[in-house]
Amino acid sequence: QLQLVESGGGLVQPGGSLRLSCALSGFTLDYSAIGWFRQAPGKEREGVSCISSMSDNTKYADSVKGRFTTSRDNAKNTIYLQMNSLEPEDTAVYYCAATSYCRRSIEAGDFGSWGQGTQVTVSS
Repeated sequence: QLQLVESGGGLVQPGGSLRLSCALSGFTLDYSAIGWFRQAPGKEREGVSCISSMSDNTKYADSVKGRFTTSRDNAKNTIYLQMNSLEPEDTAVYYCAATSYCRRSIEAGDFGSWGQGTQVTVSS
């Protein structure tokens, strides 16, 4: 049974940084790409990033390019989302999810096996 568990969310001031983690279990990392999504109240779920199984392909939403970086440590079965220069508009519940490969666009319908989410709040 594939399981994904997010952690690392919290309250941060504008301009600050957070690193989210997505711990994986129940499957083999060497074939699974992992995406990060976020959903703010009243808004649709938005694809944030995707990283391929061997980290040779990454995708980012335009809204986070240059500020967010996704990486993975396959030895630790963990995927990370480093978020810098955070803005109030980044406030949302952040989720990780698995897919077979990173496509040109990051669409929720292409992903399965979602985590439970972690809250990120950017506020002064």
